[in-house]
Amino acid sequence: MVEHMTLAVTWFGKQHRLFGLDWSYLTILGFIGNAVFSTRFFIQWIASEKKGKSVIPVSFWYWSIAGSMIMCVYWIMERSPVGILAYLPNSLIYMRNLHLIRQHKLAATASASTQTPLEES
Repeated sequence: MVEHMTLAVTWFGKQHRLFGLDWSYLTILGFIGNAVFSTRFFIQWIASEKKGKSVIPVSFWYWSIAGSMIMCVYWIMERSPVGILAYLPNSLIYMRNLHLIRQHKLAATASASTQTPLEES
């Protein structure tokens, strides 16, 4: 079991050269994080085009959190304080936005009338 883990870590940990660039598992993780983080802009753009005005759908915040967390892990593994500080606080802000959205929806639901008026005969 340990031999298999060592083999996997050794294989994944190696630097590979492709197109004159260094590639590793961290490079791939960084690309995935960047792709997830960038997807949020396409989500926002598509939602805005559908509405005919600029809107930010709730899914934008979920994509933001996922991308930020992946990028933060990437920068932690790279041991880069600049990258870590660039992405770590973002997730907290995105989570706060989701909390505010949820509070607003709950408040709107609570204040909505649950009784239907009777028709006069």
